[in-house]
Amino acid sequence: MSPEAKSKKEAGKEKAMKQLLGSSEQADRTKTVLVVSVALVAMFSFMAALDFMESLNLPLDPIDYVIFAMLAFFGPYGFYVSTKEKHIQEIETRLPDFLRDVAEAGRFGMTLADSIVVASSGRYGRLTPEIKKMAAQIEWGVPASEAVQLLSERVKTPLVNRMASIIRKANDAGGNVADVLSMVSRDAKETILTQEERSVTMSTYVMVVYISFFVFIATIIILQSQFLPKMEEAGQTVSEQAEEQGLSEIPGVNIQVSIIPEVSFVFLLSVIVHAAGDGILAGVIQRGSIPIGMRHSFIMLVAGFLTLRLMFA
Repeated sequence: MSPEAKSKKEAGKEKAMKQLLGSSEQADRTKTVLVVSVALVAMFSFMAALDFMESLNLPLDPIDYVIFAMLAFFGPYGFYVSTKEKHIQEIETRLPDFLRDVAEAGRFGMTLADSIVVASSGRYGRLTPEIKKMAAQIEWGVPASEAVQLLSERVKTPLVNRMASIIRKANDAGGNVADVLSMVSRDAKETILTQEERSVTMSTYVMVVYISFFVFIATIIILQSQFLPKMEEAGQTVSEQAEEQGLSEIPGVNIQVSIIPEVSFVFLLSVIVHAAGDGILAGVIQRGSIPIGMRHSFIMLVAGFLTLRLMFA
């Protein structure tokens, strides 16, 4: 076979392998989602400016546009990051099972490459497609260490990266790789169990944050529906009595009824601030992540806005 024919054959083989295995890295749409969120924020800001100049006649208050802009930023980005974190968690949860199966295959005298190919026939949830890609790479002639490295580049999770680094170094150093894999599997299992225990413990505190937020909303509702109307009635009564006595106001009694709408606006602002702050706090408590907290902020902000708007529209 001529060198040119061999070159074409190798090129065809490489192209087929790329079609079979796809890209070595998963598409990360975080930046795209963030750009879309910022674009939505800019759109609502522009609408707020038009409404302020009375060029846009919609039955909305200026603060409504601010809330919509916050929802547009918190919602897409927060939910995308939360979904991504859940995907990572599902992958890492099944990693110890795969490492255990590879170690068991290695105890029968198989090499690391053969052990991975044999273990790839198992079911490992969301990790299964990545394991099958790695096994296919090995069958196409990719060294086991390089296939493991490509797996860590595709999955890109802290636990997978750490486990892949240990496996590659153990395989390159030689010796009994099965014992190393067993140790790595136990370590990964303990790490996951620790994370799950922390998540269960922190979920209680997240629930406390939600309860405190809804208690705050209930307090605002009581003030809006009971306290402020009574103050308005009392102010009108005082004004009527002052008019009957021919006075502008009764000495020692001064109820500023005119600022009641401003007080209502301050209540709404306080709900917005609490929703944003409490949501981010919940995310930090739950997973140590501000982006995940944006999802909680979105939920709280929607609940607070709809509650106040529906009850006091």
